[in-house]
Amino acid sequence: MTNADMQDQFDKMSYQQRKAMFNNAEKYEVQRHQKNLAIVKMVVCPIIIVLVVLGMLAGWPTYNVWRAKMSGRAEMAQAEQNRKILVEEAQANLDAQKLNAEAEVERAKGMAKAIEIENGKLSDQYIHYLWVRNIDKMDGEKIYIPTEANMPILEAASK
Repeated sequence: MTNADMQDQFDKMSYQQRKAMFNNAEKYEVQRHQKNLAIVKMVVCPIIIVLVVLGMLAGWPTYNVWRAKMSGRAEMAQAEQNRKILVEEAQANLDAQKLNAEAEVERAKGMAKAIEIENGKLSDQYIHYLWVRNIDKMDGEKIYIPTEANMPILEAASK
């Protein structure tokens, strides 16, 4: 049958016949597509599952190595940070000690100057003044009271 014969036959068909023919063709195409899809699902899905499982089996050891390497890097970074903190604390402590030493030197210079002003003599009044000035620095548990003979009265044992 040639294309011309098929065209003549198509032209002779009624509208209803043409419609039925197209509907049948559509149904046939849908059925053929569903069969092809079912075949693809039956073949492709198991292949994909096998490939995923093989990929996981091959990738798991690599992932473990990567995870261990990242864990080691994290621990190394933490140790380095801890070391830096210790160094900074030690440097701050050193700076504080230097400043305390400088303050002590300045205090000693001040005391030497005060003694020089007193002509090298420490009077009882000045010693009493120093004692009163330092009362607030005491811990509050023991107080020594100077007497006339400059001998302190020791606290009595409390029971």
